[in-house]
Amino acid sequence: MYRPIPVEEVIAAMPKKRQEEIAKWGTELLARAKQRMTLAELRKGRKISQAAVAEALGIGQMQISRLEKRKDPRLSTMARTVAAMGGQLTMIVSFPDQEPVVLVASQFAEKAARGAKRA
Repeated sequence: MYRPIPVEEVIAAMPKKRQEEIAKWGTELLARAKQRMTLAELRKGRKISQAAVAEALGIGQMQISRLEKRKDPRLSTMARTVAAMGGQLTMIVSFPDQEPVVLVASQFAEKAARGAKRA
């Protein structure tokens, strides 16, 4: 019978040096994930102009300016904007009593569930 193997068991079976490399890599990833940036800072950091993002989205540059200043933009708008910069929007939820969780939109969860049923 199939039993999923916890990642902790897999890592524990590896040589100590490899375990240390994985721990270091995990620490670095968490440090990078803790960075906080606005859409404008993200765009500027990637050296992309508002005009280029606007063109990719088929809207005016002024709309990008407004979006970057908006206090509560729609997630779908942010996802499209990040995609226009070549990225993918990922939301991470954290609670004091559990590890961080990547939050997915229900449409993606439904698609993954359908794919799992076919397998």
